[in-house]
Amino acid sequence: MGDSRSEGEQLDVSVVPAEILPGKALAVEERVERRAAELGPRARLWPSLCAVYRAQLSRARVARIPLLFVATFQSIGIMILMRGVVDGGAEAHAVVAGSAVLVVAFVALNLLAQYFGQLRSSGGLDHYATLPVPPAAVVLGAAGAYASFTVPGTVVTAVFGCVLFGLPLTHLWVLAAVIPLAGAALAGLGAALGLLAPRPELATVLGQLGMSAALLLGVLPADRMPVFIQFARDLLPSTYGVEAFARTFGPNPDWAFVLRDLAVCAGVGVVSLAVATWAYRRAAVR
Repeated sequence: MGDSRSEGEQLDVSVVPAEILPGKALAVEERVERRAAELGPRARLWPSLCAVYRAQLSRARVARIPLLFVATFQSIGIMILMRGVVDGGAEAHAVVAGSAVLVVAFVALNLLAQYFGQLRSSGGLDHYATLPVPPAAVVLGAAGAYASFTVPGTVVTAVFGCVLFGLPLTHLWVLAAVIPLAGAALAGLGAALGLLAPRPELATVLGQLGMSAALLLGVLPADRMPVFIQFARDLLPSTYGVEAFARTFGPNPDWAFVLRDLAVCAGVGVVSLAVATWAYRRAAVR
């Protein structure tokens, strides 16, 4: 009897976890915190940016293809219209380059301003705020998706313009630099307009005004504009992409000036994307 009781007591004692003994609680707490930290690593910028980019590209592929056709046909129609008043030379260079970059402006500036304006008004920013991604990844991912979505229309417009005006196709490879740099500058501007606008209707209006400015100041030859209009043209981010592309149509392109224009376009893109990231943080906390 005594042996069985002592054996039962030993069994009762054996089922008590060792962690509840004095001095063990702190060690258990540290292990739990360590495991929690391992399960939830901090999201890094590059993987987050790639994830947002793929998601936005899939969304844009479904919803924006009709609008891409509109942007391409619009630029082609402008070139056909200008063909009746422009014969060739530097004016033709400006028309073709401006029409090609106009496709980028339509998608990266106009549509992105509308997208972020609607996202802010509908509470969609709250969804991104709950995700473990940096704010810069959201802005850069969306801007990159919209900018890369313009590649087919820009190439088609440039090829059609060169054939229409009899320009050489030799240096069309410059579009590989013009599209991402001008797209980044215009997408950052469009995202900032959409995030800073108090209402989505105003974001739409600002995006359309920006696209109209890219149309009027980018397609028309600069030497025919008044001085104050030329100054406003220099403030437009897409101008430097237009200038870089237009310089390549000459018989002997000055590549130093082309690189200078591309560098300015890249600098404007960095600034505009930084402003868009700040605007995203500002809108997400409200």
